[in-house]
Amino acid sequence: MTSNKKPNCKPDPILPDTDRCCTATTGCEWDRSLRSVVTEPIFVQKVYDATLFNLQALSTVSNVRFTPNLPRGSRILNVLDIRCRRFFNPSNISDPRNLVVDPDTILSGGEFLRDHEGCFVEVVGPDGLSSERLIYADTSDCDDENAGTPIFGTQNIRVRGNVLVDIDLLILDSRDRRVTFTVSANIPIAPTNAPIILTNFFELCIPSIENSAFFPRFTEFCNLNCETRLATNSISRDINVNPETGAITIDLIIALCITCEKKIIVPVQLCVLSTGFPELSPEISPICSTFPTLFPRQIDENSRPRPRALGIEDGEFETLEEFEEAYNDYLDE
Repeated sequence: MTSNKKPNCKPDPILPDTDRCCTATTGCEWDRSLRSVVTEPIFVQKVYDATLFNLQALSTVSNVRFTPNLPRGSRILNVLDIRCRRFFNPSNISDPRNLVVDPDTILSGGEFLRDHEGCFVEVVGPDGLSSERLIYADTSDCDDENAGTPIFGTQNIRVRGNVLVDIDLLILDSRDRRVTFTVSANIPIAPTNAPIILTNFFELCIPSIENSAFFPRFTEFCNLNCETRLATNSISRDINVNPETGAITIDLIIALCITCEKKIIVPVQLCVLSTGFPELSPEISPICSTFPTLFPRQIDENSRPRPRALGIEDGEFETLEEFEEAYNDYLDE
């Protein structure tokens, strides 16, 4: 009896490779005609001043236990790749193992507003969280010169938590075959009660507190990644394998690469040119014939620009490319 099955065939994947990633849909479509361009007022937050810092810290870890164990009868030939990423537990945002960057700032020449209980007054930032603090300073001297007022700050950044390290090893197995073998470890960098602390200083410029309905706002945010290598770049010195169990322990140097940005924010209202509002294509229900709207209908017909006011004759330009070409010719003249 002959079987039609091919030996050692891998099962077809559930999803093809092209379905592992996705593209987003915003609902924004434009026919590239200037007739669809309208003016819209928006109430947003403007960056008045900003400063950027790149900081780094080193952590040396010894005898880190990696899993799984080395297969019996195998030996390590080379290290092919070392990858490091921060640990984050999506099921518990307060997990002490989560790698966290916690900036803390002290101001000089200004102060953060506090409430009656002595807590900082925080307002909602563009991230949707209460991440901005109100600043008060005497800006009268610089107001007379129509300029901003400098404030100075000391920044302390505390880093705590774990990182995940994956190492691709080239091993020679018990059958004398060269095989890529990956080991992993969840490595503590700094505990909650003893974080790594980095300090630096900065200067920022704030606008007048008198000629505005709003106090200036201060916000800061950081991002972190990590890079790692063998402590002495020697397999024989940095990697230890238990000959009986195959347990692997490794000595590493882990570099924490941190980027922090501090901003002075002020609320403003802008008039912007818009091509309209997003319109997504809904999934049709077999029962309901009509559905409610999510946003109010725009009825400000005066927001549409008049071509003659912009120096453009009606119907002169149908596409953005035609307008840009004519505008560039005008600039060349």
